[in-house]
Amino acid sequence: MPFEPVHQEKLSHGVVRQIEGLILRGILRPGERLPSERELSERMSVSRPSLREALSDLQDRGLLASKAGAGVYVADVLGSAFAPALVTLFATHDEAVFDYISFRRDMEGLAAERAARLASDTDLQVINAIFEKMEAAHQKRNPADEAHLDADFHLSIIEASHNIIMLHMMRSMYELLREGVFYNRTIMFKQRMTRDALLEHHRVINTALQNRDAAGARKAVETHLNFVEASLSDHKKSERNEVFAQKRLDHEVRR
Repeated sequence: MPFEPVHQEKLSHGVVRQIEGLILRGILRPGERLPSERELSERMSVSRPSLREALSDLQDRGLLASKAGAGVYVADVLGSAFAPALVTLFATHDEAVFDYISFRRDMEGLAAERAARLASDTDLQVINAIFEKMEAAHQKRNPADEAHLDADFHLSIIEASHNIIMLHMMRSMYELLREGVFYNRTIMFKQRMTRDALLEHHRVINTALQNRDAAGARKAVETHLNFVEASLSDHKKSERNEVFAQKRLDHEVRR
C-alpha cells in the first residue's frame, strides 16, 4: 500500500487526508485490512497517538471500522446504488437485465478507452495478471472461479480508467452482479463453447489495453458485451420454451 510520510500540517490531519485519498481513488477497497498500528505509524512517520486520533476520526465518519482482535478495515462504503425494492424488480424483469448490459457496454467501453490512454504500467500489469489467472481457471474448468475472475478483470479496467466517480458507481453495480441480481454468470461459464469464446474476448481486450490501443479496447469490450447479451437472450428463450413444454405436457397428462 502506498502510504507516505506525513509532513507540515497537524499529523493526524495529514493521516486522515492520505487515507481518505486512498479510499477515494479505490486503492484501499471496502473490507481491506489496514496494516498494524506499528507498521502504519512507521510507514507514515507519525506517532501512534497521532495515528490513533486519525483512525478514530475516520471510524466516527464511517470510512473505517474496527473489528475486535482483528484490526482496522475499510468500511463497506459502497452499499447499494438502489433501494431493496428496486433491486427485487431488477431481478424479476428481463427489461432491467438487458438495460443493465447496455449500461455496462457504454460505461465499460468508455472505461477501456480511458484505461488504454491513462493507465499506469502497474495498472496494466494488474489487468494482465488477472487475465493469466482466468486462463489458469479455464484450464481447470472451474466455472465459479472463472465467473469471479471475470468480475475482477472488468473492475480492474474501470480502476485503470482513473475516474473516481465511475469507479465507485460501477463497484456498487458489480456487487449486484456478483450476487446474481441480474443473471447467473456461472451458468455461462459452464458451457464449453461459451467459455472458450469468453476467454478469447478477454484476451482481445487485454491485448488492446497492453498495446494502449484505445479504440481497439473499446471495440473489444463492446463486442464482448454484445455476445453476453445474445447468449443471455438465447438462454432465456430456452428457459421459456422449457416452461411452455412442461405446461403442455402437464396439460396432456391431465387429459
